[in-house]
Amino acid sequence: MGTIMDAAKLADALTAQSLFADCEQAELSDIIARGQVRQFKAGQELMAQGEEGKTLYIVLKGLARVSMVAANGREIILDYAEPGHVLGEIAFLDGGDRTATVQAIEPVEALVLTRGAFADIIEKHKGLSLRLLKAMARRLRQNNAVIEADRAYTSGPRLARFLLRLMMSDVADATNQLKLALSQGELGNFAGMSREQINRQLSAWADNGIVALKGGRVTILDREALVDVAEAW
Repeated sequence: MGTIMDAAKLADALTAQSLFADCEQAELSDIIARGQVRQFKAGQELMAQGEEGKTLYIVLKGLARVSMVAANGREIILDYAEPGHVLGEIAFLDGGDRTATVQAIEPVEALVLTRGAFADIIEKHKGLSLRLLKAMARRLRQNNAVIEADRAYTSGPRLARFLLRLMMSDVADATNQLKLALSQGELGNFAGMSREQINRQLSAWADNGIVALKGGRVTILDREALVDVAEAW
């Protein structure tokens, strides 16, 4: 299995919103035993929007971008997946097509589980199905809360909230600088804003000493001020 972690380490790595966050160690041990570790180079796709979802991925190492193309052709960046994220579970569970594309930003190592192997695990562990339903319900509740909150925020607070979210992940380093040279267009897709809105807002924050802009990277200079903006209505 290469560098695959044991069940205890996998449990610690899984994010709180993960499909498998409530799994018992015996269940995780079987997921590890039935899964395969795959390596993806930077720029390589783990999955593509619209394809059949036959497999599920648990990110073990690296960073990947999750995005989708809307009906109007615009790319929307949904998230950045780091170690502990579970990817592809929607199509994996309902048998439909992939709802998003996942592309490695840096080399990614992921545990891949097939639908057949997962069915065997579900059959063996009778309580797993209920825990998975609870995890999906919890995620749905959280997503609804986020949608309602975003409707109430203007573009400035919305961008501040997304920057802070990135700062709390592996996308940022210890100096509060984003590891990725995100373009204004990409950052706008992630925050649901136009490039012009992003440019105007970042420039204003730079003038006020809240952020610094250099070489396409954003560094947070005054985190408390950004938090104040994020919480403003």
